Amino acid sequence: MSITTLSSRELNHDVSSAKKAAKKGPVIITDRGKPSHVLMTYDEFERLTGKHRSLVDALAMPGLSGIEFDPPRVEITPRRVDLS
Repeated sequence: MSITTLSSRELNHDVSSAKKAAKKGPVIITDRGKPSHVLMTYDEFERLTGKHRSLVDALAMPGLSGIEFDPPRVEITPRRVDLS
């Protein structure tokens, strides 16, 4: 993973190269020489924040209606419990 540092001015002049750099690692954006923001991919953001999609969210995404999903059935046999 590489860390790239860009000034706010450099970011404004070439956003596409900043986005490409973010695919390789975080991009630190400086304002008057001091770090002010970090640009990263959304996947990296989700990994860092621990926000994972639920199965329902994933299946509700557009374009996924054609994917077959047939999970195996789980057979659970209850056991008798004496509550007397």
